Amino acid sequence: MDKWFQSKWFVRGLSLAFAILLYVFVGIEAQNTQVDSRFIPTTSDEYQEIENVEVDIQIDSDQFVVSGVPEVAKVTLQGPHSILTPVARQQNFDIFVDVRGLEEGEHTVPIKHDRVPDELDVFIEPSEVDITIEERATEEIELSVEYMNMDEMPIGAELGEVTVKPEYVTVTSSRSVIEEIAMARVYVDVSGLTESISNREVPIVIYDNQGNSINANADPDKAAVSVEISNPSKEVNIHVQTVNDLPEGLELVSTTPDISEVEVFGTTEALEGIDQIETEEIDLSEIDETGEVEVDLKTPEGTKVETPSITVEVELEQTKTVEDLEVELENEDSGQTVTFDKKKDEKLSIKVVGNEKDVKDLTAEDFRVFIDVEGLDEGEHEVPVVIEGPDSVTYTSDVEDVSITVAS
Repeated sequence: MDKWFQSKWFVRGLSLAFAILLYVFVGIEAQNTQVDSRFIPTTSDEYQEIENVEVDIQIDSDQFVVSGVPEVAKVTLQGPHSILTPVARQQNFDIFVDVRGLEEGEHTVPIKHDRVPDELDVFIEPSEVDITIEERATEEIELSVEYMNMDEMPIGAELGEVTVKPEYVTVTSSRSVIEEIAMARVYVDVSGLTESISNREVPIVIYDNQGNSINANADPDKAAVSVEISNPSKEVNIHVQTVNDLPEGLELVSTTPDISEVEVFGTTEALEGIDQIETEEIDLSEIDETGEVEVDLKTPEGTKVETPSITVEVELEQTKTVEDLEVELENEDSGQTVTFDKKKDEKLSIKVVGNEKDVKDLTAEDFRVFIDVEGLDEGEHEVPVVIEGPDSVTYTSDVEDVSITVAS
């Protein structure tokens, strides 16, 4: 044997044989590897996180209630893409806490899952929760109504009769929670409300003695609220207000609004003390002629009027002196000579009073002043002064009679 290994031809032959065997073995392994690769997944497992998955509770709800169970949890699924994707998309699985068979008191329980394919791994966060199981209790509570945003109601709108259906709500929870309940209330937002509400559906809120809302089962959980809305009003007189004095020579005759009454809208309480509506003050110092003035109405707080402004006719009286009116002679005979005993009586001044628009443009040419000397004998006479002028004004003179001398 030793002689064979000492022969170089033997060693060469043996090496060749080993090489052939090794070649055949590697080929077979390569073939086997190629065949088996068909059964190896082409991709690795994937993960999918699903937030806010609702947590169900399995409990004997006729006898017990449980607290401490979160409403939702996060679920992470791991597995092949082809299985993972439709499950994550459809979320056709359940997660729940099973407290059946547990007694009253505190417990730590896992959140379980159901209807998840076996090919997927499931991770729930939190995986377990601390809960409290208590005896179930029920109480019937009368509903009350609270109005929201009353300061944003339209001016004049007033809340009337309110009805709520049902009048009572049945609240179910643990005995300890039921004992803390103080009220059941519904809220009605009345901002911008102009018409009555009819059967508006609003949620019912349960409160404890501290004014905190309670997460308890209310049956029903909504109520239908109806509220009557009214818009009281009253007709009142308009009072025009003025301030300051008119320019010299003018007097105020009247201030006449284009409407004598206005309808005021407001709550019954707001309207009680209102007998009239005043205008904003008209500044007479800025008025120098008869005419119309646009003025706003002063609306009392908590009320409104459909006509926020009105037109006021301001009528002024003017006193004007027309001077140097020559006194004419009426019915003077051709043979008579009439002279005034006093030079000053030959021309007179008159005082004209009337509506400013009738007086302001009057001049001496609008009047005639004369004395009638018909049939007067020679000698001295006291003759009345006659004044003629527009009918729309009045006019007077300080001189009623003049002394004249008639000669022939």
